Amino acid sequence: MEKQRSFSIKPTRLWLFSFTISFSLIFFIFFSIWVLNLPLYSRQETHFQFNSTTTAAAASVSLGLRSPFKIQSLTGFHRNYSATQIKNSILVSTHFSRVENESQVSNFSTFEEILDKGSQPQSVVYDINSEKNLTFFGNRSTKSETVSSKGFEIDSTNSSIPIWNQQQQNVSITLSNKEEASSDVLKVVNKKECDISKGKWVFDESYPLYTNASCPYIDEGFSCETNGRLDKNYMKWRWQPQDCDIPRFNATQMLELIRGKRLVFAGDSINRNQWESMLCLLMGAIKDPRKVYETRGRRITKEKGNYCFKFVDYQCTVEYYVTHFLVHEGKARIGSKRVQTLRIDTMDKGSSRWRGADILVFNTAHWWNHHKTKAGKNYYQERNQVHPRLDVSTAFEKALTTWASWIDRHVNPSKTQVFFRSSAPSHFSGGQWNTGGHCREASQPIPETYRGEYPEKNIIVEQIIGKMKTPVTFLNITGLSDYRIDGHPSIYGRKLGSSSRVQDCSHWCLPGVPDTWNEILYMHLESKRRKSLPN
Repeated sequence: MEKQRSFSIKPTRLWLFSFTISFSLIFFIFFSIWVLNLPLYSRQETHFQFNSTTTAAAASVSLGLRSPFKIQSLTGFHRNYSATQIKNSILVSTHFSRVENESQVSNFSTFEEILDKGSQPQSVVYDINSEKNLTFFGNRSTKSETVSSKGFEIDSTNSSIPIWNQQQQNVSITLSNKEEASSDVLKVVNKKECDISKGKWVFDESYPLYTNASCPYIDEGFSCETNGRLDKNYMKWRWQPQDCDIPRFNATQMLELIRGKRLVFAGDSINRNQWESMLCLLMGAIKDPRKVYETRGRRITKEKGNYCFKFVDYQCTVEYYVTHFLVHEGKARIGSKRVQTLRIDTMDKGSSRWRGADILVFNTAHWWNHHKTKAGKNYYQERNQVHPRLDVSTAFEKALTTWASWIDRHVNPSKTQVFFRSSAPSHFSGGQWNTGGHCREASQPIPETYRGEYPEKNIIVEQIIGKMKTPVTFLNITGLSDYRIDGHPSIYGRKLGSSSRVQDCSHWCLPGVPDTWNEILYMHLESKRRKSLPN
């Protein structure tokens, strides 16, 4: 009978087996700890969701992308993503930087060169794993926007980034979009400065932002469509700067900017033109028109010069005060006669109404001509002296110096933001307003190859503003408005059947060119709000 073989393990082999198992476990534990403590250099997906809504308190822009926008991102490297514009692209200039901690909170900073010339990018922290409110500065946006972790993908699949290194590099990104999305986001060509005054008018079917029927505040002189003008193209031009975009006017956001505040326009009838445009633009966000009213029950006409409209839901007022010259129109005795004079050393008697405003928009230029100033003969007065003769430019400079001194004395820069709008051009042909001048035949903007002469009055204003203690923003609308010979009322500044043959080639139809002035004003106000936010 065969002897049964016993199974046994020698002590040496048992020790070796135990050592191998123990060493493997220890190695696995240390390797796991080492891996977990490494920075996350691996590729990861970060998602942004832009949800579009017009009624929610935190509305957002809709990019209208045909397909997800994807970018390859290594969170261990700091990169600069810029954008260049090609046909129908949304341009975004941003920084993405590495994840700083385990909570997956990353820095997302945006360039604001169009808003603050030469400024450094400002960073805002977003939680990638949770939704946070983000206010975007851009066209066709409403209220504030939401950024979340769905839909807007950052991945490696369709990356236009060919190489990786630890040096900052520029990357060109193109977002294909639907036609209506082309202005959803503020578009910036990656340049340090953007001159808003340089550009061209682009025909845009999405304009105007309101109609004669939707706005009850357009007076007869500016209501060209109501007065019989049949062509509508003059309403549909959008100003396109060559280096950036002006954001589309957002009525809801503008009302939030002036909530509890006073927005005051003070100037001549061209400023009333802009003020009426602002009222009409703001009405686009008002659900109940009964909650907007003139505080004294006045109806807008050329005869009355002071108005104060209250927006009840926002506890703000939008006001206009007529002042042709900003300085005092009075009378003085010359010999045995009392004659009208312009006190170029004394502010307009209505200036006390402007004090305490939160936003002041001034202009003067329209009345500074030889006809309306009696050619400077016995018209301009300083103290008790009436100048026998004084040229318009010298008198204008003295008057603006008086205005600047008043601003520096009575305006608190920490409360009030001051703007001065440049002169708006007239387009009379064959004479002036009182000598048969006309502009009826104009139906298109002047080609952008046209270069008008820069007005001396603008140069004077800029020089005076440069010497002031109080910051004043110069809204230079002269050049862009000079192309718009088609935008004047012409014969449509009065109702059909009027016997007057005088054509208006100085003021502007509404909707029309002044809406663009207000979009520029809105851009500046929104810029200041954004800069005041904590980093």
